Amino acid sequence: MPESGPELDPEDEKIVILARSTRARSQAPEGAAVRDTDGRTYAAGTVDLPSLKLTALQAAVAAAVSSGVEGLEAAAVVTAEPLVAEASVHAVRDLAPEAPILRADPSGEVQETLR
Repeated sequence: MPESGPELDPEDEKIVILARSTRARSQAPEGAAVRDTDGRTYAAGTVDLPSLKLTALQAAVAAAVSSGVEGLEAAAVVTAEPLVAEASVHAVRDLAPEAPILRADPSGEVQETLR
């Protein structure tokens, strides 16, 4: 269920900034970051190769899982799209059914929080 609001937890703000900087650095359509239950963060951009296609959130979740993470506290994606891709939501939900997913526009302003 989407919800919006201007107040962001400082830890959530950090993952939005990390996602935004990853998107800018890689010139990808999306940038994403996740925070695990120990407070570590993992960031990634969209992967669009002939043999491998991942949303930024799928790539960030994959990076976290490949590092041994068993749970997530929160996720953020920076995109110009009006909705978070279903595949992105599923990747986060596979690991953390209750984790909020923040969708921010390219300026870094959070547009919605999926819970």
